[in-house]
Amino acid sequence: MSDLALTLARIQFGFTISFHIVFPAITIGLASYLAVLEARWLQTKNTVYLDLYHFWVKLFSLFFGMGVVSGLVMAYQFGTNWAGFSNVAGSVTGPLLAYEVMTAFFLEAGFLGVMLFGWNKVGPSLHFTATVMVAIGTLISATWILASNSWMHTPQGFSLVDGKIIPVDWFKIIFNPSFPYRLVHMVIGAYLATALFVVASAAWQLLRGKDNAGVRKMLSMGLWLILLLAPLQVMVGDMHGLNTLKYQPAKIAAIEAHWENKGEEATPLVLLAWPDIAQEKNLFSLEIPVLGSLILRHSLTAQIPALKEFAPQDRPNATIIFWTFRIMVGLGMLMILLAVASTWLRYKKQLYQHKPFLRFATLMGPAGVIAILAGWFTTEVGRQPWVVYGVLRTVDAVTPHTTGEVALTLGLFVVIYLAVFGMGMVYVLRLVNIGPKSGEALHGDAISIAPTEGQAFALAPEFHPAAKSTSNKEDH
Repeated sequence: MSDLALTLARIQFGFTISFHIVFPAITIGLASYLAVLEARWLQTKNTVYLDLYHFWVKLFSLFFGMGVVSGLVMAYQFGTNWAGFSNVAGSVTGPLLAYEVMTAFFLEAGFLGVMLFGWNKVGPSLHFTATVMVAIGTLISATWILASNSWMHTPQGFSLVDGKIIPVDWFKIIFNPSFPYRLVHMVIGAYLATALFVVASAAWQLLRGKDNAGVRKMLSMGLWLILLLAPLQVMVGDMHGLNTLKYQPAKIAAIEAHWENKGEEATPLVLLAWPDIAQEKNLFSLEIPVLGSLILRHSLTAQIPALKEFAPQDRPNATIIFWTFRIMVGLGMLMILLAVASTWLRYKKQLYQHKPFLRFATLMGPAGVIAILAGWFTTEVGRQPWVVYGVLRTVDAVTPHTTGEVALTLGLFVVIYLAVFGMGMVYVLRLVNIGPKSGEALHGDAISIAPTEGQAFALAPEFHPAAKSTSNKEDH
């Protein structure tokens, strides 16, 4: 197989998974958000929470559907484009993906119908249970997927027999050294991406002059979550980095654009540079002395491994992951800035009126998704040239298609994905532009988009939970 065909196969997988990862990430966050909204409604009987639930469940259903569709393609690609990987490592990754289907997907599918359509067919407690089960299902799904991916980075619990990976210890396979860090880092990232999406939606409504209790609640809840999770993500990221330094030192050296150690000198932190792989140096570099050792070794003197300590064929692409890592970190710093600014504006009682802040919050809407993608590129490109780190090289994992065959399928994927998921995202943004409505919980079916006046009163009040709580307030 030619180098160009291999590159195109990698681009195709990267393209399809980049689309796919966005949808489960937002689904994870929205599922938990919906569970919190319904819990608050049950606790307070404040219909604002129920209105928000009925608004966001529409977007959840869209993201869930697009995630399922885009996920099917990923499974087929293992057989069509990565037959070598399936042949060598399928005995590990196959069961892990099957466990995800049997535990997470079945759980989500089993309760999703109740969650979307069961408001007038089951009681409030059972409906809340369904919402919680869907939220738990999304987290279980993330657990299995991250277990499989993490094992590819830090493989253990197997033996090689006739060139094939044979599972020996499933506990070690699942709970491999990088798994807990990756799982926590990804779940927090999903929650942050969702919180930023919710906050941006609310800020957009406020900028348009649509100021109501639901919009304010969206903004407030999302900002509190960002304030809690953004600094926590920095700490988790630091621990993840230390774990990566231990098991994938070449990746860290590439992320830091650190080509060689100079005597006993501590490792500097390279803020900005352009790593030149061919010349094995940075064409320019802005550095802070010692800070690299302090961050990565928690020491003022200890050095980190340098790229020149590894054979050229064993190094990842430093140019790519140097910049994707800094995009992720830079957006993380902006998230912290957003959270700190919101706290100050709360104190000044200007949170919902400060237009420069609301514009900033709106622009930060896609920041969580971009940070996830940048982090994912850093992780996966940084694993190269290995598919299973230290065990199976990427060049040995790919199916030997011709360049023309891979180029054709890549082109078809680009056209179809941009058309199908492009229309899906336009539909999502259209809903966001409409925003939540007061009394939305009374507007018929939970996932209808624009119910008519007749539909709004089609349900008898005594059978609708929002109507019940409203009636109780009027009676008292």
